[in-house]
Amino acid sequence: MLSDLAIKRAKPQDKDYKLFDSGGLYLLIRTNNSKLWRFKYRFNGKEKLLSFGSYPLLSLAEARNARDEAKKELAKGKDPALTKAERKKSHQSEQGYALEIVARQWWDLNKDRWTAHHAKDVIQSLEKRIFPFLGQQSIKTLDTPTLLGVLQKIEVAGAIETAHRIRQRVEAVFNYAISLGIIHHNPATVLKGALKPILRRRHQPAVTDIDQLRQIIRTVELEPAYPITKLALRLLALTVVRPGEVRGMAWAELDWQSKTWTIPASRMKMKRAHKVFLSTQAIEVLKVAQQFTGRGPLVFPNSRSALLPMSENAMGYLMNRAGFKDIHVPHGFRASFSSIMNEHYPKDRLVIDLMLAHIPTNAVEAAYNRAEHAERKKELYQIWGDRLFEGLLSPREIINGLRKI
Repeated sequence: MLSDLAIKRAKPQDKDYKLFDSGGLYLLIRTNNSKLWRFKYRFNGKEKLLSFGSYPLLSLAEARNARDEAKKELAKGKDPALTKAERKKSHQSEQGYALEIVARQWWDLNKDRWTAHHAKDVIQSLEKRIFPFLGQQSIKTLDTPTLLGVLQKIEVAGAIETAHRIRQRVEAVFNYAISLGIIHHNPATVLKGALKPILRRRHQPAVTDIDQLRQIIRTVELEPAYPITKLALRLLALTVVRPGEVRGMAWAELDWQSKTWTIPASRMKMKRAHKVFLSTQAIEVLKVAQQFTGRGPLVFPNSRSALLPMSENAMGYLMNRAGFKDIHVPHGFRASFSSIMNEHYPKDRLVIDLMLAHIPTNAVEAAYNRAEHAERKKELYQIWGDRLFEGLLSPREIINGLRKI
C-alpha cells in the first residue's frame, strides 16, 4: 500500500509509471512530474478507468474515499464513470442557476426600460451588496434566513432605505426565476416586514421669506468657493429646477435666441422634457459661465474633468460651509419659489406647478398642464428673478470674490 512519504519521494522518470495502492487505486507519475489518481475496475466484463484528480490537491486519504464511493456504485450495479458524468452535468446546471447569473439575465432584460442612470444604479447595487456574499449560490437553494442575514448587514451599516431597495430588486430577480420555472416561491417577498422601517423624511429645509432668502444668497456668495459652483447655485435659485438638472446642464440644451433652456426627458425625474424660460438674471449667469466652460459640452463641469458634471454635493457643501445646514438646502429653492410666488400670485398656482415640473394631481390639472402657458411663465420667471436678486451682486462680482484654492 502507498504512504504519503512514498508519494512525496516519487520522482519523474523517462516514461510514465504507476504506484499501486489497493483495490484498483494507483497513482500515475508523469514525465512532467504531475501525479494523477486513477481507479481501475471492471464493469459488464470490460476493464475501465476512472480519474479522481491530482496529488496533492487530492490527498491519499481522499483518493481512497473516492475509490470506496466508486465501489459502492459498482455494488449497486452502476458504472461509477457514468455516475460521475451525471454529477458533473448536474453541477454545471446548478452553476447556471447561480444568483449572479440569473440576476444579470434579469437586469439585461429590463435595462432598456430604465434610464441609463437607473440601470447603472441597479446593477452596481447588486454587485456591491449581494453578489460578493450570495452571487455564487444557486437560486434554487437560497433561502429567506440567508438573504435576511445579508440585508441586515446593510441595515447595521445605517443604510436602511438601501436595504429595502435591495430587497425589492432581489425580489424581482426571484420573480423572474419563477417565470422561467427555475423555482416556485420567492424568499425575498416575506422579508419586507422583517426589515427596519424607513423613517419618513422631513421636507427639505427651505426658507420661505424673500428677505431672509436674499440674505442667505448674499452670505453664501461671499464664501470662498469655485466660481462655477457659485454660478450654478445662482442659476439653480433662478430656474428652480432640481439640483441634478443644473449639474448636468449642457450648452446644447440652450436656445440663446428664444432665451430658453430645454431639459431633455432623459434627465428629468418625471421623464418628460421641461422648458425653462430664462430671466435676464439667468442669461447674465450663463454668459459669465460661458467664459469659463463654453468650450466644453457642460455648463457646470466637474473641477477635475470638463466631461463630467459637477459633484452632486458641491452646492450643498457650499451652503453648509456658509452656516445654513438644516436651514436651507439647494433643493429648497423650489419650495421657496412655490411658497413665495403662490402667496403673491394665487391665481397662477397651476402655472407655478408647471414651472416646477410637478405631476398633475387630477385630470383637470393634467389637461391644463398640457398647455404651454409660455407668456405667463416668462413673466413669472422674470418677476422671481427681479424680486430674488434685488440689491445682490452681479454674477461677475461674485466670481471675482474669494475663491476656494
